[in-house]
Amino acid sequence: MLILVLALTACTDDPEPAGVGESGTTEPDANACRPEELPEPIDPAAVADADLDGTTVTLATHDSFAVSDGLFDSFTEETGIEVELVTAGDAGAMVSQAILTAGDPVADVMFGIDTTFLCRGTEAGLFVPYAPEALADVPDEYRIATDDLATPIDVGDVCLNYSKTAFPDPADAPRSLDDLTDPAFADAFVTENPETSSPGLAFLLATIAEYGAEGWEDWWADLRENGVEVVSGWEEAFEGSFGAGSGDRSIVTSYASSPAVDVLYSDPPRDESVIGVVADACFRQVELAGVLRGTDEPEAAARLVDFLLSPTFQEDIPLNMFVDPVNPAAELPEEYTAYTTPIDEPLTLTPAEIEAGRDGWTERWTEIVLR
Repeated sequence: MLILVLALTACTDDPEPAGVGESGTTEPDANACRPEELPEPIDPAAVADADLDGTTVTLATHDSFAVSDGLFDSFTEETGIEVELVTAGDAGAMVSQAILTAGDPVADVMFGIDTTFLCRGTEAGLFVPYAPEALADVPDEYRIATDDLATPIDVGDVCLNYSKTAFPDPADAPRSLDDLTDPAFADAFVTENPETSSPGLAFLLATIAEYGAEGWEDWWADLRENGVEVVSGWEEAFEGSFGAGSGDRSIVTSYASSPAVDVLYSDPPRDESVIGVVADACFRQVELAGVLRGTDEPEAAARLVDFLLSPTFQEDIPLNMFVDPVNPAAELPEEYTAYTTPIDEPLTLTPAEIEAGRDGWTERWTEIVLR
């Protein structure tokens, strides 16, 4: 269960662009992330007035989407709209497949496009602009989609986790990215390959945001010399080398919510996590939903986006996908907040910066770390 639930979690004023254009990449221009032709926005008044009883909408999601049983029944009872789900692999695969059918989609709404793929999706013309009424209450730092082409739904942080068993004295545990290159932590860290793993890519972006073009490559070279282990995916890293806190490696790339999952799904039950979080080394990911351009049911699709941002859906998110809702009206479960590490100053890059730099960064990372 720990494997399943933690896998589900695999999504402000930004810092200065961290090396975009200075490491073999292209500076994002003023129109970055916009499609060639911006569709007419969906009118919220038309959505509110539409008779949608008996309509069916299809929601495309990634494989890690999870909600409580019967959650969409309340939406159907309120609106008359039936919801069908279709999954399409991880977030990257979902976006790539949607781009192939842009304008003639196989679904009406997409959920789960995140910070790292948002620009690719909006630039390819996947979405129709729509601004739910509740969007006005969402903090600006989460409203990262240009022209309201997608709506923020949840936010999570990819962070360094460490074993409290390996570091019983908190003073001995890592506190920052800098610590990972210290000989005291030699052969202790395992992370995922950014070309095959969402948290692996987020961690690479964290180092670029932290060290910039002048420092991230040198940092990774030092990390390689300090014995970093690279594996293909989260499960291999967290459950394998890290052993959920009891493995050969005592530090891993995972999530800020790992301790909450560890406690809530512990067997036998316990009230303290064996996993610690390095709060100063986290990269923030926002997950969004959008009405797909070409849908035959734009008003019903928009009503579904409204529901995804409603307190009913938002309050279901923490204990199913172990990320935070973006709607401040949603109440967080006490059992979630008690064990989830708050990240006050996450590392970030804009979707445009990520899209401009990703290919060059991952290619250079491979040369440095896997040569």
